[in-house]
Amino acid sequence: MAELPVLELPATLSHCSGRFTISTLLGAEEGSRGPYAAAEGASCDSAHPTHLSGSTLCTRTFGYNTVDVVPAYEHYANSKGVGDAGKGRPSLADLHSILKPDPGRLCAPVSDPQRSNGLPEAGPEEVAGEPGRAPAPEPVRFGWVKGVMIRCMLNIWGVILYLRLPWITAQAGIALTWLIILMSVTVTTITGLSISAISTNGKVKSGGTYFLISRSLGPELGGSIGLIFAFANAVAVAMHTVGFAETVRDLLQEHNSLIVDPTNDIRIIGVVTVTVLLGISLAGMEWEAKAQILFFLVILVSFINYLVGTVIPATAEKQAKGFFSYRADIFAQNFVPSWRGPEGSFFGLFSIFFPSATGILAGANISGDLKDPAVAIPKGTLMAIFWTTVSYLVLSATIGACVVRDASGSLNDSVAVGSPGCEGLACSFGWNFTACAQPHFGWNFTACAQRQSCRYGLSNYYQSMSMVSGFGPLITAGIFGATLSSALACLVSAPKVFQCLCRDQLYPLIGFFGKGYGRNNEPIRGYMLTYIIAVGFILIAELNAIAPIISNFFLCSYALINFSCFHASITNSPGWRPSFRYYSKWAALFGATVSVVIMFLLTWWAALIAFGIVIFLLGYVLYKKPDVNWGSSMQASSYNMALNYSVGLSEVDEHIKNYRQGRLSACLVLTGPPNFRPALVDFVGTFTKNLSLMLCGNVLIGPRKQKMPESQLTADSHTKWLMKRKIKAFYTDVVAEDLRSGVQMLIQAAGLGKMRPNILALGYKRNWRTASPQSLEDYVGILHDAFDFKYGVCLLRMKEGLNVSRVMQAHADPATLASEQQASTVFQSEQGKKTIDIYWLFDDGGLTLLIPYLLGRKKRWQKCKIRVFVGGQINRMDEERKANPGQSSNCPLPFSPHAPSAPKPARTPFPGTVCLSCSIKRFDDLIAPFRLNDSFKDEATVNEMRQGCPWKISDEEVDKNRAKSLRQVRLNEILLDYSRDAALVAITLPIGRKGRCPSSLYMAWLETLSQDLRPPVILTRGNQENVLTFYCQ
Repeated sequence: MAELPVLELPATLSHCSGRFTISTLLGAEEGSRGPYAAAEGASCDSAHPTHLSGSTLCTRTFGYNTVDVVPAYEHYANSKGVGDAGKGRPSLADLHSILKPDPGRLCAPVSDPQRSNGLPEAGPEEVAGEPGRAPAPEPVRFGWVKGVMIRCMLNIWGVILYLRLPWITAQAGIALTWLIILMSVTVTTITGLSISAISTNGKVKSGGTYFLISRSLGPELGGSIGLIFAFANAVAVAMHTVGFAETVRDLLQEHNSLIVDPTNDIRIIGVVTVTVLLGISLAGMEWEAKAQILFFLVILVSFINYLVGTVIPATAEKQAKGFFSYRADIFAQNFVPSWRGPEGSFFGLFSIFFPSATGILAGANISGDLKDPAVAIPKGTLMAIFWTTVSYLVLSATIGACVVRDASGSLNDSVAVGSPGCEGLACSFGWNFTACAQPHFGWNFTACAQRQSCRYGLSNYYQSMSMVSGFGPLITAGIFGATLSSALACLVSAPKVFQCLCRDQLYPLIGFFGKGYGRNNEPIRGYMLTYIIAVGFILIAELNAIAPIISNFFLCSYALINFSCFHASITNSPGWRPSFRYYSKWAALFGATVSVVIMFLLTWWAALIAFGIVIFLLGYVLYKKPDVNWGSSMQASSYNMALNYSVGLSEVDEHIKNYRQGRLSACLVLTGPPNFRPALVDFVGTFTKNLSLMLCGNVLIGPRKQKMPESQLTADSHTKWLMKRKIKAFYTDVVAEDLRSGVQMLIQAAGLGKMRPNILALGYKRNWRTASPQSLEDYVGILHDAFDFKYGVCLLRMKEGLNVSRVMQAHADPATLASEQQASTVFQSEQGKKTIDIYWLFDDGGLTLLIPYLLGRKKRWQKCKIRVFVGGQINRMDEERKANPGQSSNCPLPFSPHAPSAPKPARTPFPGTVCLSCSIKRFDDLIAPFRLNDSFKDEATVNEMRQGCPWKISDEEVDKNRAKSLRQVRLNEILLDYSRDAALVAITLPIGRKGRCPSSLYMAWLETLSQDLRPPVILTRGNQENVLTFYCQ
């Protein structure tokens, strides 16, 4: 191939996407005439326009016109499945096959590659727009700072930061408080890394956490976690709003300005607050983002106010409350723990603090409103975790270095430094808090508690940050900003996640809430539903019982996100290629495990409730099997497991007891189109279901070029038809010149490793007498081929026949094949208390017994009694029983043996013997059209006749096989006498010697043996290898 000239590209012509940099190879003036330029009106690779799949395209590629097109972004942006041709991309047939000229069609103009650069072009409505109508406004999109980092930081910060972190520092000490913070941050950081990896593995759409989990682990786990995550966010709106309402209520109570009473004031303030937040959300994402920035600035000002307060010299009033500015002695005392109260333990404090580290999914939950989610989510989430962690550590260290654990708050407790009787660290600062101090080893706190003198200090006063700060009301404003921003973030997240879940239609009755409005596709209905849920929980005004469940739901989401990252990595799927490289699959597994452990550490009963809901929703989706295909890691894992187990079977030696697992019931069924022979499909599917392999084979007879399109068109439809009929089977077809050669291909190529069929199941050829002689030869030849390849054979004959193609007319429209009405067969109906009669005429290894036994274990057949008829003399059976007295008890199959052999001479041997001559005459009439009648002809003439007609029967062959023919006649009479009313009759298939028994004579034996029977008849022959054993080894 000639080397293409690569010209210098402007900066705008290089497109960077993740780890790949895409540049065009064409010059800036592609329209100019060059050495490769085509003449005006030149067509695509031919003298005329051509038929292409979809539309005819002529693309200027490397300076000349060609059918082949350069790589384009839109070909990969909306991939639906393997093998789907992208819009504008020619099919393989267009490039490989001979193009047919179509003078009536012209080449469609194509865009300039320099302008498009492989990126999607604007549609006509985007270019010109409709006359008199303004173009649609662009949706609001956010970057990583405004859309992710600020949003996550606001959701992570909460009332625990202001009201509980100083108290935790007093209990656990600075050292263990840092350990608690770092342990919590370790879980959230690992989860953040997992989110970053998943979000950079492909284009992230709206749906946030639900979208990430469902597209990674599939709809089963993704749907369940999406529903509970949306509900948890809706209830979290109520939690944060109630926290805000309680703070306002406390302020009103301090000033004796209650509206009604403490409980109803929370309800009134909460409902009004959530209504205002709803109005901000409905105004659009732009207004919501502005409100979040306002809250963010308020919190930053409150932090600065606190830090400034720590360096301002303490007033006497603040010193009475335990604040002495930065002191090394205070830092040293507060560095070690001082456990107090029922919650005074490491894991007790960890369970209180950990919810304050959550909230890292706030940015990912609005993934549909981000400019570039693959960049914004990793950068914004990790930066939010970093800065909030720094704020927690700084706050714990600074307040632990400024405030003592116990203080009275009374100005009268000031003393001179070194006064006798004064104990504790505050004595060195001129304050005597001995009466109010509560040492942590063996002291009696009863008197102190009764005097209520220990109200201040880190261990007793929750408002320590407000007391330390330069201006106390700013800390209150920070508490307001933290609670309202978290409530607003949850109010936005819940509808966004729920909208994506509704559009996927995994659960019933929720599709109504999936509709979007406006340029940002806002889920207005979802907002109203979230508002109603939030108001309902606000009216309860007591969420202490609900809060642990919500925390567990968030932790459950973290666990599944980490497991998604681990599972996608461990499967080594080609579809797992994240551009974010700073993650570890083992760290993700560790994060998932720790998240589950923390769930039970927080509240074990809430963890059980969360797991119960997830399992219930998971079971529902597994039962409904929604028609979605997202290329999840579960699919890759299923393939890996199937591959590993299939390869592992090659190392396992076969055993008779395990015949069913890999080798029985691994059936190749010649169904043709499966819906043409539903009874044959149901019969084999009944005894192979959940046991072994079933392959439905179809031979398309004709030229390969004509039949290949039919094969590709109908294969998926036949598979869907089998799934709708609940038959666990694979469908495969081959194109061949004739039926026999096609079946030979299937017999040799079907299966994988040791999971290969060894039974050939097919229908009985009813029209063998009227069919063409060659088709008769092919049918019997297929049976010979099966025996040559050591296959067992199973023929199914039904009185009404098997082929229903004339009724179904399934090939009329392959697209509607799976939705057509399913034909009912005898194998789908309840059989009642009938019998399954087995005529085990010859020792074939036991396959004649095993297939009816497996059939009898199924629910529709389990009431049937299995009877086994064996050939031979009565006295011989008695002798064998005496020689093997334990044979009946050792038989692993619940059969009832019978021996319909010659009875006493005083009676008629068979009830139908009076018509034996009639049956023999009937057999002679059956083979008469196929006889050569060569008794009076010379040998040369007979050989010439046999050479052109191998299916013909010579007089010599009739005489040699006379005894065998009479045996079939007499067996048919026995069948009619004993099994006229059976549910199923199984007979050992007689074998005709290849080259010695003409096909017409062999079919006459099968016809005579099974004729006039009402129940279905299966003619079975094993491959002479044992499939049964009496022993345990």
